[in-house]
Amino acid sequence: MATGVWISLFAYFALMIAIGFYAMRKSTSTSEDYMLGGRALSPQVAALSAGASDMSGWLLLGLPGALFVSGLGQAWIGIGLLVGAFFNWTLVAPRLREQTVHYGNAITIPEFLANRFPTRAMSLRTVSAIVIVVFFAVYTASGLVAGGKLFESAFSGVINIGGLSDYAAGIIITLGVVLAYTVVGGFLAVSMTDFVQGCIMMLALVIMPAVVLFGEGGGGFAQASQTLNEVDPTLLSWTEGLTFIGWLSAVTWGLGYFGQPHIIVRFMAIRTLKDVPVARNIGMSWMLISLIGAISLGVFGRAYAIRNGMDVQDPETIFIILADLLFHPLITGFLYAALLAAIMSTISSQLLVSSSSLTEDFYRLFLRKEATEKETVGVGRISVVLVGLVAAVIASDPDSQVLGLVSNAWAGFGAAFGPLIILSLMWSRTNGAGAIAGMVVGAVTVMIWISLGWNGEFMGGPGVYEIIPGFIASFIAILVVSSVTADAGEYQQIHR
Repeated sequence: MATGVWISLFAYFALMIAIGFYAMRKSTSTSEDYMLGGRALSPQVAALSAGASDMSGWLLLGLPGALFVSGLGQAWIGIGLLVGAFFNWTLVAPRLREQTVHYGNAITIPEFLANRFPTRAMSLRTVSAIVIVVFFAVYTASGLVAGGKLFESAFSGVINIGGLSDYAAGIIITLGVVLAYTVVGGFLAVSMTDFVQGCIMMLALVIMPAVVLFGEGGGGFAQASQTLNEVDPTLLSWTEGLTFIGWLSAVTWGLGYFGQPHIIVRFMAIRTLKDVPVARNIGMSWMLISLIGAISLGVFGRAYAIRNGMDVQDPETIFIILADLLFHPLITGFLYAALLAAIMSTISSQLLVSSSSLTEDFYRLFLRKEATEKETVGVGRISVVLVGLVAAVIASDPDSQVLGLVSNAWAGFGAAFGPLIILSLMWSRTNGAGAIAGMVVGAVTVMIWISLGWNGEFMGGPGVYEIIPGFIASFIAILVVSSVTADAGEYQQIHR
């Protein structure tokens, strides 16, 4: 491995850890500081932090890999996400920022739900915290799988840690650096590193497709299109060969946004309500550029591979292969850092949200109600490490697919929390019984759908993405149970 690659990577690692120590000095004295940055994020940091924590390794590995194999039909996932993110910023962000302060200055999603529905507070905090920890263990594992794949593909035979495989070593290194700055600096460190990582990711997704198309061996847009048409004309079609169910399963990824705790917690931490529209515009611009880059990389990366006789064993590693093949080692190291940025920004956010739930919704609720702020921060740090270790165990299978793990966890959160967050913010008749019913029904529906394999094949046809039945079932459960139970006056009582 060229020295330039290591120089870039070490510089990246050092910067992330330095930000962690800066954040420790500035904002870790209280639980609100450690878990929510003191609600003082600027719109720029909030926007890119939400985007970077959302767009994990799947943006540079999973999505380009799917497009590499199947063509533009898979781009509907990106379109669905773009629409979902816009409505999340428009409908949820301002209301959640305002109401989490109004309802007891809640610093976690379970705490907000408990304060919003006090008659079912204990049940809501417990159930929602369990859902968060379980699904985030899987979601965090997807990021570690991406880190393992990076080191397995890019550093084969270079790293030797106690006889471990390159894949296992990649998991250890990725998790180690994330834990270093997350444990030390908390939410502010995670948000500030997300901002830097988001800039790096976007720049990489502009550079890589441009070089693939117009650099040596690329042939330009016309030549790439001709190459793909000769191999399979459907690769450049948005609709050909795509069933309605396949299209629906792709675009409904956008429904998941409303229920992703690691994303919507950024709305809770933004500095003021007036900053939300500014953050939305910044975040949506960043997301649009990044998705166009990822889609272009997958489609035109396939054309480049065909034209140059490349044998790509794992399509999800096309970014890694091209980074190593096309660029000077210093730039290659920067591109690897971009991939690590995508991975680490999401992992750190998920670890911190899981830690917050374990600390505030288990430890402080059941074990030590009188815990001091210093003790709570300490427990939060320990929880970050524990969740990271569990995720590492789940990620230990090198055959895991990044997009598959992400899609399962994304659907679980989207179905369990999405309808509940929307209705708790926008429908006054939502009550505690309905909230519990919706959360449980949504999560269970997703898990049953996955276990029966209906996301792969359904009634003899193509599979239906599990978020669709989960989201619908959860929404109906909240509406029905809230309408027929006696807690309907809960909302009005709180406002007196």
